[in-house]
Amino acid sequence: MSTPPHLPDDISALKAMITDRDAVIALHGETVAQLQDALSSHRIEIEHLKLFIAKLKRLQFGRKSEKLDRQIEQLELRLEDLQTEESDVASAAPATKPVRPKIPRKPLPPHLPRDEKIYTPEHAACPDCGGDLRHLGSDVAEQLEFVPASFRVIRHVRPKLACTCCDCIVQAPAPSRPIARGLAGPGLLAHILVSKFADHLPLYRQSVIYAREGVELDRGLLADWVGAASSL
Repeated sequence: MSTPPHLPDDISALKAMITDRDAVIALHGETVAQLQDALSSHRIEIEHLKLFIAKLKRLQFGRKSEKLDRQIEQLELRLEDLQTEESDVASAAPATKPVRPKIPRKPLPPHLPRDEKIYTPEHAACPDCGGDLRHLGSDVAEQLEFVPASFRVIRHVRPKLACTCCDCIVQAPAPSRPIARGLAGPGLLAHILVSKFADHLPLYRQSVIYAREGVELDRGLLADWVGAASSL
């Protein structure tokens, strides 16, 4: 419990203090009203954007349109910004309702691979008396992490074997490729197609993302791969 502030004995000073406090309360009330208006406006715009995006996706069904893809992408980015702003506004507004009990956190999916890091004390002996330490148990806390997808080059090596008795040369056949003489492996090709058609990520955006990884894949080349994949 906080200690009440010292109140002056002078009546005029008390009135001035009350007036100042009333002004602060009124200012807080105006701030709350503005935040609530902004929150309501954001929620309305979010609902409109959701409906418009759903309508565009229905129009997109069965059609291939880079312009429509970009329009949906821009609207989804705007929707994401609004949802972030809504969260900021909601956290800035003073709580007017009792705090709800927190929902128990769900455990992380058991099928995900676990990388275990063990943190041992710096000293192998007791820091107080120097005695030996024995293991009592461990505290385990899990953290969800994301490892970005990375490029790698698969080298297909086919040794040539020559017969020591004749001129015959033996070599294993070359593995098949999804695109004849193409550089794209099946995993990369699948990633490009899923990013474009399922995640609505245009090829020019994919090209920029790959360039950040140090791999220059021109948008035209990606378009050729997508076209070739459609004929598989």
